[in-house]
Amino acid sequence: MATHPDDLRARLEDRADLLEATRLRYVALRGMLDAFFWKDRVRAHFELLREVAQVQPEVDATLAALQRRAAAEGWPRDAAPMKLMAEVTRLRDAVQQVARKRLPEAERSTSLGEMLLRLEEVVLEAGPLLGRRTWARAIELLPRNLPELRAACAAAEVFERVFKRPTRPGALPFSEAEADELRRALPLAESALGALWARLEHFDTSGRVKEFLSRRASRTPLHAPRSGPELVLHAAFWHGVARARLRALLEERLAPVSPLETEVPALLPWIAAREAASGGEAKLSAGESFDEGRAGLFELAAELASLSHERPTGAWNEEAAWTRLWSAAQRARDEGGADVERLRDALRLFVILRGTEQTPARLFSPSRASPRASEEPGRDVRDMKDLPALVQAARHAATRRG
Repeated sequence: MATHPDDLRARLEDRADLLEATRLRYVALRGMLDAFFWKDRVRAHFELLREVAQVQPEVDATLAALQRRAAAEGWPRDAAPMKLMAEVTRLRDAVQQVARKRLPEAERSTSLGEMLLRLEEVVLEAGPLLGRRTWARAIELLPRNLPELRAACAAAEVFERVFKRPTRPGALPFSEAEADELRRALPLAESALGALWARLEHFDTSGRVKEFLSRRASRTPLHAPRSGPELVLHAAFWHGVARARLRALLEERLAPVSPLETEVPALLPWIAAREAASGGEAKLSAGESFDEGRAGLFELAAELASLSHERPTGAWNEEAAWTRLWSAAQRARDEGGADVERLRDALRLFVILRGTEQTPARLFSPSRASPRASEEPGRDVRDMKDLPALVQAARHAATRRG
């Protein structure tokens, strides 16, 4: 007596759907690989080939587990679960046999998933048919279920959500929680998009597809992406928007220090926490992206930038601001390079211009802004190298009374 479909579901639990979907995929894939013009058939269905390859380890594990369970429980051979498992196993062996036939002998792996991915490469390396258009070739090379494409789209979703909405001038466009999302999304997008462009370079030897897509990557998407190339363009556009917006944001808050691209993700949670805290009291910890001295350099630049903005409103602790500035200079005192030189120049310029209209308003009290006409301020700081000493000189200039 045949097993009722509900009993089949009960016995196989959620694995019935997996086996049934796999059976249908195997039937379609065997027909593709058995065809005379099998490369043309595969070229039109790369996503099916990848779906089978990606789920194959789970299918093999499911079949093995169910066969052990059937033996232990003594399932009848004519039961519906046994028939489904037998058919899936038979189709798997048939697909594996035809896949081996289509590959060179040296590349005939024992793993069906590996052989299917290698078949994709064989078809792509064979090149397009004569007269095939660039967009059709792009769809072949970029199926929607590429793992790298999924990763790029996940990162692009974060960028679009954060940077598409309007933001008040001068305000951060993201919260502390979103800063952490951006920290993870930036390197993910960089790696995934790099892998996708490399895939194009590998298979598109003429370079036409990559050039075609590169020219369009900076264009604003006008509709929801559907095909693989559209998803790549969507992800590349929002990655570019995120990099440009973050570069401008960090330049405003950290000038004259310029962070490297690899340092940007780790700075975002700190920037968000610093602006959320009262008085900017958030410490930047060293990590994989930068060491202790470099972290101190960023803190020093952030303090200088915030003190150089418009006059503060409400209560402001000038003593605490100078203390943070000096502590950051202590952390960064052994640093070198162009960023340090620019910071030294900024501090020297403040000392030389103490009390004049050009001096940033927040660095000193307006009541102390009149220099003595007989003085020549800053003569002794022009050769000063030590960052903490320069901060002390700037503080002394800011507190000098006329």
